[in-house]
Formats: sequence, C-alpha cells, structure tokens
Amino acid sequence: MAHGDRRAVVVTGARTPFVKAFGELTKVDSIALGVAASRAALAKAGLGVRDVDAVVWGGVILPSGSPNVGREIALDLGLDPRAEAMTVTRACASGLQAITLAAAAIERGEADVVLCGGSDSTSNAEIKLPQKVVHALAPLALGKPKPSDYAAVLAQLWPISDILPRQPRIAERSTGEVMGEAAERMATRNGISREAQDAFALASHQKAAAAIASGRFDDEVARVTTPDGRSVHADGLVRADSSLERLAKLRPVFAKGGTITAGNASPLTDGGAAVVLMSEAKARSLGLGPRAALRSWAYVGVDPADQLLMGPALAMPKALERAGLELGDIDLVDLHEAFAAQVLSILKMLGSEAFAKARLGRDTAVGEVDPARLNVHGGSLALGHPFGATGARMVLTMANELARTGKQTALLGICAAGGLGAAAVLERVA
Repeated sequence: MAHGDRRAVVVTGARTPFVKAFGELTKVDSIALGVAASRAALAKAGLGVRDVDAVVWGGVILPSGSPNVGREIALDLGLDPRAEAMTVTRACASGLQAITLAAAAIERGEADVVLCGGSDSTSNAEIKLPQKVVHALAPLALGKPKPSDYAAVLAQLWPISDILPRQPRIAERSTGEVMGEAAERMATRNGISREAQDAFALASHQKAAAAIASGRFDDEVARVTTPDGRSVHADGLVRADSSLERLAKLRPVFAKGGTITAGNASPLTDGGAAVVLMSEAKARSLGLGPRAALRSWAYVGVDPADQLLMGPALAMPKALERAGLELGDIDLVDLHEAFAAQVLSILKMLGSEAFAKARLGRDTAVGEVDPARLNVHGGSLALGHPFGATGARMVLTMANELARTGKQTALLGICAAGGLGAAAVLERVA
C-alpha cells in the first residue's frame, strides 16, 4: 500500500458499449475497441497525446499479426512515440492485471500518467488451421520445392476432416474441460440449484437495467462509430424484461440434466474499457480530483482439475488481509459473474468456516456478503464479458460509485481460466 504523493489513483475512465458478439461491433476489432475507450477516457481527463507516459493493456483473444495491442492503441491514438506500451494476459483477470501493473509502476516512480485497461472482440477471434496442415506445408515454404515435395504434402493432408479449420473452444489445455463444464461441477459440489442461479441472473439484469434507466452509466459508456458509419452508444445485452419464468424454459448447455443455461451464464461479448491512473501528486497538480486508489490486490492459482473458478474465494481474503481490513469493513463487493453458479459457490465458500479452515488456514469464515452491497449495478451476466475488459470495467464502475456515494471501500473479485483468481481493494480518495 503506497502513501503520499506516489499513491496511484483512478482519475477517470470510459468504456465502449458491451454488445453481443457478432452483433453491432463485429467489424470493430480489439485494437479499435481499445482506441475508442481510451480516446474517451483521455478526453474526459483533458489529457493530450504527450501527457501519457505508458500504456498497459489487457487482452485474451490477441490478434496474431499485432499481439501487442497496447502498443497499437498508443500508436493509433497518436500518443508520443516515446510512450512505452505493453499487453498483458491473465485470462479474464487481464484488465485488472493491467491496472495493478500500472499502479505498481506509478508507485515505484516509473511513470506519472498511465493509460490502462483491456479489450476483446470475440467476433474477431481467429480460426486457426490445424498444426497438421502447418507442419505438412512447411517444406513448401523452405527453398524451392520439388514435385515430389508436393506429393508428400498431399499424402499428409488426409483425411479431410483432420485438416479443416475448427471452431475455437474455451477449454482448459490441462484438463480439456470447457469452463461451463467446470461451473457445472462447482454447482453440484457446492449444492447450487438451478432456481438459485436463475434468481441471481435475474437480479443482475434488473440491477443493470435500473442503472441504465437512471443514467448511472452515461458518464462511463462512450459512443463507438463503426467502419460503416453506424453509431453504437448503448449496452446491448441487458434484458430488462427477463423473468424467472423465461429463464426456467432455457435448456442446459453443458450437461444433460445440468443447471447452467444461456440465461445464467455470461454471454460472448465485444467491448473495451480504459482507466487513467496517475500519481496523486500529478492528478492534483492538474486539478483532477482522484476518484479512488488501489489499496491492495492479490492473485492466486488453484488446481484446474479441482474447482476451476474458485480463485476469488482465495484471492479476496488475501487482498483484504493486505489492506488490513475485514469483509465487514467493506462497503461494496463486486464479483465477476462468469456464471451464476460460480458466484454463488464463492459466496458460500466465503461464508464457510470449514472452507476457511481447509483452504485459508484460518479458524473463522471470511464472512457473509450482504446482498445489498453485492454487484449493485449488475455484473457480467447482464452487461456481458469481453474477456480482457471486464476487470477494467469493474474498477471504473466501483471507483465512480465510491466517488458518487461517499462510500469508503470496494472489494473486487475475478475468476479466470487456468485456475486463476484475482482481487483488489479500492478506497475512496477525499
């Protein structure tokens, strides 16, 4: 935890509308999404192209031709070429990872102004040729191939089913299990019913819809113009008219007789979110009022073959301990909603004394999360989940909420592929 002038503070930020993949933003790739969010964030802060020292960006679906998305964003924005930039990936926690790396750099004195965040375009995920094809064609790319080389290649490209491009799967390399299958196992293991999942998903949509109707996100969401000139200005996934009856009619997706449906799982989403971090001294010298500071953060790993998405139940207590706080001291809790089953499982773990003793080495439970303080404006189930952007969206929304309401602290928790978990504690800056 940094003190004094070098404390890293959230000054402002912006995000694009979060929309369904292969929808309104299909032709806007992850770099363009990042540029749109970043340009709006910089404009809100009143910063010019020479005012940014560095860019730290999070992404998961990285374009093979330009994987350092952060640098491409810096160049497309026209930032001073001397502003260094990098891209980080920690699966669904990538946006938060970018922000905590930026905060650490500021607090070490390496920069005063850092643009950070994340973006992902599921619509533009690349479909790869099987490696069998790449290996077979390699001899043709080396030197001058002979006629016999072509014959050898053709012999390897059979059967046809082995060389056709395949739809990407969000599956664990170590287990082969897709995330929804892992969430189904968590639901069974932790006794999370279909009815509870649907009720939680409905509440997420209702809270997000209320936030939109009240204008709560108006200051966060930036308009995006598509290559064909259309303007996209609103989140597109929130279902204000959802109901338990409608959710109950949806079929399980990942297991016969399972509990996880398209209604209680986060949808594939396109979007980007940017946050401007500064040293507190720099912010005040520019006349910018800090909204929040990162008091602590923590990252953990768990066995992917165990409970893949349980990471926040371990990371959140660690972040609290590093901040010198207990769960009861926290005013707002924002948990990434990959699946309703995963959120409800984590809440159950935090409230369990047995879990605390077995997994955390403590005698008492972390505590029960007050529903009135949890995901107060909805979460990924309703708003969507562009993988690299979600962590930045959560930081931006919680920083704004602390500044708007005068509440003091917010605890964030994110699960991520690979058995990873992330957490951070934000505190309001007076």
